[in-house]
Amino acid sequence: MAPDALESLARGASLGEVAARLSVALLVGGAVGWERERQDKPAGLRTHILVALGSATFVLLGFEVGDHLAHRYGDSGFDPTRVLQGVVGGIGFLGAGTILKSSGHVSGITTAASVWITGALGSAAGLGAYLVALVATAFALLTLAVIGRWERRVMGSRPPE
Repeated sequence: MAPDALESLARGASLGEVAARLSVALLVGGAVGWERERQDKPAGLRTHILVALGSATFVLLGFEVGDHLAHRYGDSGFDPTRVLQGVVGGIGFLGAGTILKSSGHVSGITTAASVWITGALGSAAGLGAYLVALVATAFALLTLAVIGRWERRVMGSRPPE
């Protein structure tokens, strides 16, 4: 397939930009997932990578569909970023599945929050907001790793999820 043919496959973004956005999603999702994997949490490396990639893909598809509809229907008021609303709701539902309650003890809330932030990181990457994705990843890792260790030291045991 010729390079021009490859470029025409993406309506709103070039093949290089699509690859860059999905690569950043993979990296930021992988960073958070690796930290959760090291802590032996139920949602680890692959889960977080897939959540970030899925979020980035949905955002990119929103742009693609928006570009397609704008050309077809003129200025229809279609806002491709509304896909973020669906991503937030869907990721929240996925994260809720990681929360467990047993004998009055609730666990998995931090894992659910890490899935949720990974969806946001992937969405940022999909939008091309690389600085937001990278800084938010650094803050998420700081929260999960450094603050988690501090909580264990202060509380004398594993912090509540």
